[in-house]
Amino acid sequence: MPSPPEHTPAQHRTAGLVLAAGASRRLGRAKQLLPYGHGALLDAVLETARHCGFDQTVLALGGSAAEVQRTVDTTGCDIVLNPDFGAGCASSIAAGIKTLHPDTDAVVLLLGDQPGVVAVNAWALLELLFTGEPATSGQRGQDSPGIAVCRYADGVGHPMAFTRRMFPELSRLHGDKAVWKLLEQRADDVVELAVPGAVPLDVDTEDDYRRVLAVLAGAL
Repeated sequence: MPSPPEHTPAQHRTAGLVLAAGASRRLGRAKQLLPYGHGALLDAVLETARHCGFDQTVLALGGSAAEVQRTVDTTGCDIVLNPDFGAGCASSIAAGIKTLHPDTDAVVLLLGDQPGVVAVNAWALLELLFTGEPATSGQRGQDSPGIAVCRYADGVGHPMAFTRRMFPELSRLHGDKAVWKLLEQRADDVVELAVPGAVPLDVDTEDDYRRVLAVLAGAL
């Protein structure tokens, strides 16, 4: 699969929404700031976002927001502070959608604690949305899908892409699992991108963090 161009796809305005507002309650310390590679965990995710060719990157912050802004390189990001981050990631999605440029055609959701996601998959999701060409055997209910997701060997996972017509529904989501419920409710609008390997690890516990570091060490 080729590398993403500087702006992808050129005829559409795209955005990335990085969800990094969590309070890290299960971990007990700010996971956005965990050492990872040559910086922090969130640095790695933002670097991936920069390689995606988005016209706009929105970074949703909440827990430890001040320290994150002091520590992490947020160059090129439009930061939105979510005071309701304790209500779940849906509140960050809603806050981020409000921050998008009004001409945005699609948004890609990226998790701030999932450094294993690669930019080429975000690019491929957008191409799938805009060209309508299925990348897997996943069913498509309409000629113009509204949602594109990654289908890994062990299930569906992030990143996920949504066209503009889905923005109102994204803005109305509530809770931590709301996106998954939306995928179920809008199954006919979903297309899938076949991605080899397992769903990239995210970090909720110390064991998760150790596994993420082990994967990084194996890739070096």
